[in-house]
Amino acid sequence: MKNTVALRTWLDDMKLDHPLVIAGPCSAETEEQVLKIAHQLKDSDVNYYRAGIWKPRTRPGNFEGVGALGLKWLKKVKAETGMKTCTEVANAAHVKLAIENDVDLLWIGARTAVSPFIMQELADALHGTDKIVLVKNPINPDLALWLGGIERLYTADIKNLGAIHRGFSTYEKSKYRNVPEWQIAIEFKNRFPDLPLICDPSHITGNREMIFDVSQTALDLNFDGLMIETHFDPDNAWSDSAQQVTPTKLKQIMQDLKIRKQTETDSTYRDSLENLRAQINVVDGQLIDLLAKRMKVADQIGELKKEQNVAVLQSKRWNEILGNMILEGQEKGLSEEFVLRMFKAIHQESINHQEKIIKA
Repeated sequence: MKNTVALRTWLDDMKLDHPLVIAGPCSAETEEQVLKIAHQLKDSDVNYYRAGIWKPRTRPGNFEGVGALGLKWLKKVKAETGMKTCTEVANAAHVKLAIENDVDLLWIGARTAVSPFIMQELADALHGTDKIVLVKNPINPDLALWLGGIERLYTADIKNLGAIHRGFSTYEKSKYRNVPEWQIAIEFKNRFPDLPLICDPSHITGNREMIFDVSQTALDLNFDGLMIETHFDPDNAWSDSAQQVTPTKLKQIMQDLKIRKQTETDSTYRDSLENLRAQINVVDGQLIDLLAKRMKVADQIGELKKEQNVAVLQSKRWNEILGNMILEGQEKGLSEEFVLRMFKAIHQESINHQEKIIKA
């Protein structure tokens, strides 16, 4: 995408003194529920009121939304509270209905963003719109696919664009509902610094008790805003009850969050920071040297296995290493998740080295 500076205009024009906040229920359940939550959020930092009208569910039989009827409820929200509204769209028919009902912001969900065919259909349906359109990351950790979807919209002359980071699906055990994979979001920001990026801590965590910590991490990484699911009675919500917070709790979260400065010009701070960064550079160099040495040993193991016709993968040995490293890491303040990811990557590289030798 060229001329990306223009993409940030819609957010800059809002002239906010706090991060953008999108909040409201996971699903619009009843007119009373939608309006009650909206009025409780009226005098808060919320900029856009969200409610799921069409709900893509993993399995049939679960609540899949009230459909177009809910759009009338969103119109009442705007009329009674003055808040702008937003909802998820997944096909051209959704787009048409949402625009006809004056929804201000549309987002495209993770299950939809994974399909280039559907993204092109939506780009065609939205062609030239001045509505704000946000794209959630695809469910799989594929930065190119995420960017490709946004580029399709940009090519369709949709300039008020942005992205939502909602984490990624994984089979591996994790404390998150969807693993954040922060490095992908960081790379996204590096590639397109002028494209607004919103964090969805509700879908990342799946747990209301973790919303604050993930929100703070996002702000520490210079995200532009947050999308947080909010319900006056979360435990009895019709969908995703565990990850919704009450309007009162949302207000407290927004009050407690710390907004970090992007930089600091004080010379003492700059000198200290440069010194610490220099230390990190030295340690990073040492890490590369150590990993290179480890792979040389792996090469020697590969030669030995080749001579004796022994299989590359030794599961018992691998499990022993992993267990020991997790324990050692915890003793030194490293999370189990980090140690697992790091040593799985090292193990895979070792296997690649040995496979190359055995096949030579």
